[in-house]
Amino acid sequence: MTTVTDIDDILRRVDEALNGIRPYLEADGGNIRVLELSKDLKVRLEFVGNCGTCPMSSMTFKAGVEEAIRKSVPEIQGIEVVNLMVV
Repeated sequence: MTTVTDIDDILRRVDEALNGIRPYLEADGGNIRVLELSKDLKVRLEFVGNCGTCPMSSMTFKAGVEEAIRKSVPEIQGIEVVNLMVV
């Protein structure tokens, strides 16, 4: 069972993983934020700024965001970006 303390620790590590790629997103006028982490360890994210409307966001997600989170927080069971642009 996942406790509130576990959820807080996982969210902190997800945010730290995202901090590693944020400078690249910010350089293009965008960013990413965590919307929620469910009890079954699925994280929901949202691209903001230019990343929210970028046609390359699906590549950014796969090659950057997803890889960073899965490497740093292997217990995450799923990652979803609510406004992912699919081309």
